[in-house]
Amino acid sequence: MSSHTLTVLWENQGEPFTDNRYSRAHRWLFDGGIEVVASSSPSVVPVPMSLEAAVDPEEAFIASISSCHMLWFLALAARAGFKVMRYEDQPEGHVGKNDQGKLSVTVVTLRPAATFEGDAPSAEKLDALHHQAHEHCFIAHSVKTEVRCEPREEAA
Repeated sequence: MSSHTLTVLWENQGEPFTDNRYSRAHRWLFDGGIEVVASSSPSVVPVPMSLEAAVDPEEAFIASISSCHMLWFLALAARAGFKVMRYEDQPEGHVGKNDQGKLSVTVVTLRPAATFEGDAPSAEKLDALHHQAHEHCFIAHSVKTEVRCEPREEAA
């Protein structure tokens, strides 16, 4: 199969640290050279200890599920002969307590919309493509979170 590595890097910027008021801003360094500024969510750790403009782990988790679903959907649509021109998803994740009473992302709802050039799939075929994409998405299969898919009308 495959293996994936990256670097998550946090450095103290001269803060006392032990008062628990240090910055949670850090960087994700990916092997292709992309660097993403990350932080805790301001809903978990208040600003200024969190960097509101940064990507937080919950957002990244939701984005990875959405991205995996999209990539499978595109591959399956192409294989079925449908030319996708645009795909947009507005996924939403909910943080709550799981069955063990621990905070977790309990539900991720995908809301994908695609536009097609030429013949578009019927509503039934579109649902089937999304179902197949979900069945193939190894990110969704890697988590305990319930992953829902609610396709929307065509993307603008």
